[in-house]
Amino acid sequence: MSQYDPHQAADALDAAPFDAGDVELIERRCLHQGFFRLEELHLRHRLFEGGWSAPVVREVHRRHDAVGVLLYDVERDAVALVEQFRAGALDDPASPWKLEIVAGLVERGECRADVARREAEEEAGCPVGELIELHTYYPSPGACDERVTLFCGLIDSQGLGGIHGLDEEHEDIRVQVMPFARAWELMRAGRLDNAMCLIAFHWLAAERASLRARR
Repeated sequence: MSQYDPHQAADALDAAPFDAGDVELIERRCLHQGFFRLEELHLRHRLFEGGWSAPVVREVHRRHDAVGVLLYDVERDAVALVEQFRAGALDDPASPWKLEIVAGLVERGECRADVARREAEEEAGCPVGELIELHTYYPSPGACDERVTLFCGLIDSQGLGGIHGLDEEHEDIRVQVMPFARAWELMRAGRLDNAMCLIAFHWLAAERASLRARR
């Protein structure tokens, strides 16, 4: 019997068995073109046990990539969050106004770090010092092509607050600064209920002590 090698197993997990060349795109149809695009894809793909799938139809929501920025004040151990109305949460049992980290869309050719700094200024009136990249992930790869890159932006939260946002984008954004401990309580209570917040706050919980030790 061969001996189990964890390093060999990890290497096997690192390499995806297939790539885009293992998909045959038969047809692409545009179902809707607005601010975002909805497409219907007719395709088939290779199977793990060999051979090809039957033709399948999938609908894909095509969006811009996005960034999220958790604004953290190391000196005060505080975070700055933004609150605004969200149409996708219209039927939320509590409220369609959501407390979130700063976020924005990446236009073609833009640097994600530059977008993160710009959105912090637009949504929170907050200049960012050091910008730390956390993760890049697909929020819902079964139906959407969007990729999100998360950052932690180190800030001075003194004087932050008020209402911000761009009139031409119909933004009405309230900034709230609170101790990390209070924000963590809100997250545990389900008040911070989106993926950007959850991922960013779990990262900060793990790294907070080392960030504060750098003061």
